[in-house]
Amino acid sequence: MSPFRRTVQLFLGLLGYSLSMAMLLHAGQGGMPWDVLHQGIVERTGLPFGVVVVALSALALLAWIPLRQRPGIGTLANVVVIGVTIDPAIALVERVVPSPGTVAGVALALGGVVLNGVATSAYLGVRLGPGPRDGLMTGLVARTGRSVRLVRTLIEVVVVSLGWALGGTLGWATLAYAVGVGPIVQATARWFAPRDQPGGRRARRATAVATDDRTTADVATVPRAGETAPAR
Repeated sequence: MSPFRRTVQLFLGLLGYSLSMAMLLHAGQGGMPWDVLHQGIVERTGLPFGVVVVALSALALLAWIPLRQRPGIGTLANVVVIGVTIDPAIALVERVVPSPGTVAGVALALGGVVLNGVATSAYLGVRLGPGPRDGLMTGLVARTGRSVRLVRTLIEVVVVSLGWALGGTLGWATLAYAVGVGPIVQATARWFAPRDQPGGRRARRATAVATDDRTTADVATVPRAGETAPAR
């Protein structure tokens, strides 16, 4: 994969991820687990959504230090691009669909889940580093030896519970995201990790294993027994 394609794929993936967040939030059917927490904090503080996303990203990155995780260019791009674009994305979706009814809300939510899965495949496919929250998960997996499923589930239960208590929107779309985004990532991973990319075959295989375990994290960074994590 050429450097130009990796750069374009990374940024398009992150822009798609930001738009998918906005679609799920505006649908009002329940956001992604972390977005339930983001939304709850926004409700309590009145801060812009992007500011809250960046602040929690920074806290997640601080947690990487004791977990000995190393950020990549993609990690920093994740924080900056999503933090800068999420509020304009929300404004765009609100302008296109000002007051979504039931049908439009369901369509927005389902479209957001599908777009999120494709966008996740795109930005993970370049293998330039996981997002702050994904790195938190992979670091805990590596340090505790627990399964991806268990660690991911525990993190998301905690953030969803906190977000719901603060006033975030929890609904059927939250569950649909948790159940549906993994298979979408698995199905689309081959599009974004070409065979001529070093480690591409392994990345696709690792993604397939992890999405069976209900995760969208950059599992290529979680070593198998007897392996070391790929350098970034």
